[in-house]
Amino acid sequence: MSSTFRVLFYLRRNYVNKEGKASIMIRITISGEVVQFSSKLDIEPELWSGAAGRAIGRTGAAQKINTALDGIKTAIINHYRRISDREPSVTAEKVRNEFLGIVPKGETLLELFDKHIEDTSKLVGISKSAATLQKHKVTRTHVANFMASQYKISDISLKEINHMFLTDFENFLRVEAQCNANTTAKFMQFFKRIIIIARNNGWIHADPFANYIIRLQKVDRGCLTQEEIEAILKRKFESKRLEQVRDIFIFSCFTGLAYIDVKKLTKYNVRTSFDGNLWIMTKRQKTNVQSNILLLEVPQRIIEKYSGTLPDGILLPVLSNQITT
Repeated sequence: MSSTFRVLFYLRRNYVNKEGKASIMIRITISGEVVQFSSKLDIEPELWSGAAGRAIGRTGAAQKINTALDGIKTAIINHYRRISDREPSVTAEKVRNEFLGIVPKGETLLELFDKHIEDTSKLVGISKSAATLQKHKVTRTHVANFMASQYKISDISLKEINHMFLTDFENFLRVEAQCNANTTAKFMQFFKRIIIIARNNGWIHADPFANYIIRLQKVDRGCLTQEEIEAILKRKFESKRLEQVRDIFIFSCFTGLAYIDVKKLTKYNVRTSFDGNLWIMTKRQKTNVQSNILLLEVPQRIIEKYSGTLPDGILLPVLSNQITT
C-alpha cells in the first residue's frame, strides 16, 4: 500500500448538537488529495483524543465508538485496495465514493461489457445473431486479459480510458493475442461500440477514439477457376465430415450464400417460381435483404444428396463454424 494513503478521524469541534456532542469526521488523503466527510458518529468533545483520533476511556460508549471507527477504517482500506487492483490510479474521491456506495454501476469497462453482452443475448434470434454475441464475448475476454497482463488490474473506470489505452490494447492484440490486422480492427470496432454506449449514457464526455483510426486492410480473396472447382468436386474424402464441408463450400460457391445463410436454409426456402425452375428464396442474415437465387444443377444435386436425412426440414448438414474452419 502506498505510503501516501492515510485515513484519519477528527472532531468537528466548531459545531455541537443539542446533546453536547460533536461529529466525528473522516479524512482520506492520497498523494496530497484530501476529502473529508462525516462518519455519522458523534461524541462529547471532552471524551475525544485528537492526537490518537479515538475516544478516550474504557467505558462501554467509548469502546463502541472505537470499534465502529476500526470497522470504518478497515472498510476504507479494503475499498482502496480493490480500486488499486482494478484501476491504474486511485484518488481520495474514488475511495470516498465507493465507501459511501455512490459509485454508479456500469461505470467500469467490464461492467458495461457484461451489461451489453447480457442485453445482446436477449436479442439473439430477433435482431442479433449468435455470432455477433460470441464476438462481443471474445472481445471482452481480450480486454480483460490485456488489463491483467499490461496494467495488472481487473477492471478500469470508463473515465480512465484514453488514447494510450487504445493503442496499448491494439498492440496487445497484434503481439500477445497474435491477431492479424483485420481481426484486430474488428475487435477494436466492437470495443468502440462499448465506448459509444458509455458516451450516450453520459458516463464519459471525452471520446478516446476521437484521434484513433481503425484500419481495415483490403484483402484480395481471389477466386477459384472452373478447373479448381471441378477438382474439388471430384475429390474423394475418407472422412464424412470433410465431405460435408466440401459440399457446403461448393454449394456456397454456386449460390453466393454466406455460411450463416446456408446454415439456416430449410426445404421451405426452395420453391418453384413463375418460370417453372427451382429457386432459393431467403433473407440474408447480415442485411435482412430478400434474396432469390436460381438453383443450378450442382447445388441441386447437393440438396438431393442430403434430402430426407436431416431433421426439422433442414436443407443441408452445415457443421459448426469451428469444425468447418
